[in-house]
Order: sequence, then structure tokens, then C-alpha cells
Amino acid sequence: MSTLKREEYIPHLAYDSVIFGFSGEKLKILLIEYHKTGWFALPGGFVKIHEPLDEAVKRGLRERTSLHDIYLEQFYTFGSLERNKPEVMRKIMASQEKVVPEDHWLFERFVSVGYYALIDYEKVEPRPDALSDSINWYDVDSIPDLLFDHNFIVQKALEHLRTHLDQKLLSVNLLPERFTMKELQQVYEAILGEKLNRANFQRKMLSLGILERHEKLYSGGSHKAPYLYSFLK
Repeated sequence: MSTLKREEYIPHLAYDSVIFGFSGEKLKILLIEYHKTGWFALPGGFVKIHEPLDEAVKRGLRERTSLHDIYLEQFYTFGSLERNKPEVMRKIMASQEKVVPEDHWLFERFVSVGYYALIDYEKVEPRPDALSDSINWYDVDSIPDLLFDHNFIVQKALEHLRTHLDQKLLSVNLLPERFTMKELQQVYEAILGEKLNRANFQRKMLSLGILERHEKLYSGGSHKAPYLYSFLK
């Protein structure tokens, strides 16, 4: 906390990251729990004066996931007056057992830029930061109450993700390089929160012209072997 010097950061500007991962069945989201409070929130942070906004977000994700090659998209800016809760920040900072001046800059109002990231669930070893006791994956359809307006931020990120779901870049980090049509359908169903007709889904995906078909996946079973696919480069 002592490293957050006001002169190093852009005043009143923050970011919040909605980090999605896919477990094979469920869409997951990464959440932090603040020290000694029982409060949950999205991973976020602040932007240094000589740092591009996108790089600040990548830095925050790198510190918490150790991943470098992450698909990021800026989707909304959050600036309502209701999101300013200095009493919450005071408790979070007090949990560090440090004396903090009443006029500390973190008690002021912040506008937050929302980003979402799609990452490989299997490759991540979440690491808590200095303010949090834990950082863990939660099912996106059963997340706890979050601080500030973070539940609303998650809702807006999901809306944006669902609207742009057919764009190949939105799925590339949630699946292996080559995948079956069933695995792709499972991603869609997890994100949309509904079951899809298998034949209609396959017909739609093939009509989009974004998939390349490869050899069949032979697993030794008696069932019909499915084809493998990848996204066109």
C-alpha cells in the first residue's frame, strides 16, 4: 500500500477486470477476497502516469495470473456517483494495520474502465495481491455479492461477450488449439446460459466461415469419432 504514491498515478482513474475461464463445463470468473473483511471484488488497479491504460491492465493480470498472452477487450466505463464508497476503502486499508491519512487519495471518487479477459483456465495459478487473502475461480452463475458496482460490471461484461460471441477471438483462449464441435458448443452454452440444438449449432458454426476442419479424434471407443476444428488464422 505504501507504494501507491499519488504522484505516480493518474488521479481518479481505475480499471476493473472481468477474467473469464472455461472449465470444460462451466464459465468461471476470477475474484479476490480482501484481507480480514470477507468482501469480494473483481481484480482491479490504477494507471501510472507514464503507462498506457491497456498496459496497466495487462500488468495487473500478469501479476495475478502469471500469463502474458491474454486476449483483452475494453467494454464499458463506469462512473456513477453511487460507486464512490470511501468508508469501504477505509476498512480495506485499515485491514493492512497501517495508519492512513483521512485525505488519502484512495478515498476519492474514481471512474473505472471495464475490461474482460478470456484465458486458459488450466494454465492459471491465481496469486493474491497485497490487499487480498485469496484469489479464486467462481462459477459465473453463482458469484457472491461484490463490492461497489462490481456485480453490475460482471453483468455488462457478460452482455458484451454474448453479443460478440461469434467472433473467433472471443473463444480462442477458452479452448485448446484444436477442439471438437461438442467442445465449442459447450463453451457457447456456458456463456449463453442455455442448451443449444446440436444440429442447428453445427450448421450455424460451419456457415460462419471461421472454422478449419482437421482429422478425426480417435479415442479408441466404439462411438463415431468427431472431427477436430481450429479457428482460421
